[in-house]
Amino acid sequence: MLLPQGNRVCLLGMASTLLFLGGCAIPERGEQTSYTATQPIYVRPAPPSNGAIYQTGNALVLFEDIKARRVGDILTIVLNERTNAEKKADTTVDKSSASGIGVPKLFGQTVPELENSVSSNHAFEAEGDSKQSNKLEGSIAVTVAQVLANGNLVVQGEKWITINHGEEFIRIRGIVRPMDIGPENTISSTKVADAQILYSGKGSLARANKPGWLTEFFLSPLMPF
Repeated sequence: MLLPQGNRVCLLGMASTLLFLGGCAIPERGEQTSYTATQPIYVRPAPPSNGAIYQTGNALVLFEDIKARRVGDILTIVLNERTNAEKKADTTVDKSSASGIGVPKLFGQTVPELENSVSSNHAFEAEGDSKQSNKLEGSIAVTVAQVLANGNLVVQGEKWITINHGEEFIRIRGIVRPMDIGPENTISSTKVADAQILYSGKGSLARANKPGWLTEFFLSPLMPF
């Protein structure tokens, strides 16, 4: 059964809207494996060699740095994110022009009816003001996912907090230098290179602060009005 042209266009628009909104949905827990904890690499110990006091792989470490440096080690990132942005623009354009034609003469006689004058005035004024401020404080423990060739560490991790009927989570991923790690195995988030920080939530409270799909459609760039 073929639908009328108008109904087919309407159904196609609704399907496109649902697909567009579905792509903006918050991923479920565990869907993004790039933020999960990384397990340490298991190294099989060497077989014991009889007749020797020292056995490879059974050495006792008397002094060891507690800073994260191997895959699977834990590192604490202190979130000190604060950004303030302000932009203001004022534009004023004014243009005026005038021209006149005096009383012309025709065959030696003046013709007052042909006297004329033209004037124009164009004005444009615009003003814009934009302000944005963000603040994120706290801490999150992450694990070392990869040790790069230059010694830098790729770290990643997430923290989920369940409060009443909602959940909040923090996800972070980036690259840190071992020399920037403090003596207590902590580092500021401002020293994390290529940082990807995600703070969001799920549940009834998060849904209450989010507009409905129809409102998002009318506020999207797809609306021509």
